[in-house]
Amino acid sequence: METGRRDEKDRVAVIKANSLLRTALLLLTLVCAGAAAQTGYPAKPVRFIVPSAAGGGTDIIARALAQKLTESLGAQFVVDNRPGAGQMIGIEMAAKSSADGHTILMAASTLAINPIMYKKLSYDPLRDFAPITQAASLANVLVVHPSLPVKSLAELIAYAKQRPGQLNFASAGVGTSPQMSIELLKSMAGIDMVHIPYKGTSPGVVDLLAGQVSVMAPNLLTALPHIKAGKLRALAVTSAKRSEGLPEVPTIAESGLPGYDSTQWYGVLAPAGTSRGIVVRLHDEIVRALRAPEVMQRLAADGAEPVGSSPEEFAAFIKSEIDKWARVASAAGIRAE
Repeated sequence: METGRRDEKDRVAVIKANSLLRTALLLLTLVCAGAAAQTGYPAKPVRFIVPSAAGGGTDIIARALAQKLTESLGAQFVVDNRPGAGQMIGIEMAAKSSADGHTILMAASTLAINPIMYKKLSYDPLRDFAPITQAASLANVLVVHPSLPVKSLAELIAYAKQRPGQLNFASAGVGTSPQMSIELLKSMAGIDMVHIPYKGTSPGVVDLLAGQVSVMAPNLLTALPHIKAGKLRALAVTSAKRSEGLPEVPTIAESGLPGYDSTQWYGVLAPAGTSRGIVVRLHDEIVRALRAPEVMQRLAADGAEPVGSSPEEFAAFIKSEIDKWARVASAAGIRAE
């Protein structure tokens, strides 16, 4: 009887061992298949859509990454500029592309602002994309004309509170990063300044230099030459930490408005449904590219700093940006068209 029990136990043990072996072989097959599929990517040139014209910040960063990705992945990453309609043309094109990893998008802060500015979008920035990584960020800098008698953010806030609605500020247009940076400042500081929108950053800076407007928050690259020449006075940078380009200038957060953070950012996304393996591979290669000395030098020359967040971090960041700018737009009375 004891022998029968032993035989039964041995039989059960053999069955369990065979089952575990089959499971292990199945998992090994799946892993090998996944690795093989990943090894075969990319199978053809990859279209890298840039929803703005050549020569801008989004384009410059995309081209720097495209060159490194071409070298590391062995297939051409071809930048395809599709400007127009507040970047919506290029973004829509990317959203409707095949989710096979052979079309990716270099998006900017506009991705999170457009849903607030336009009632009807043909794409959903959260649902229609698979975020890969935030590639870089670029601080704006709060500057004033030297004739304005303020030398710090605290002095500007006090000055504006004493003159509600009398100060004006320039921007590159309604809904642009320079406007939204100051709208966030107004909301958090409880001040009122009149918005003067221009058709682009350059005309606004020209009028600021001439003293036609008093305040602006252009990107660091645009403002830096005028700050160094003494033609504009820098009060604070809009990023959460000090900029390497202006290390002596404090952040708005450390100047009395804790929690303030507003940057122009650039990130890479794929169409929704792109496989996790491809997303991870692109993420790893892009992060590696961002660490390359020549890419870091290119970013630094444009006042930008590399980020390289995970896909999950970038997805959460985009959602937080949409939520933040929706609150700011509501407080500022900005309505969707």
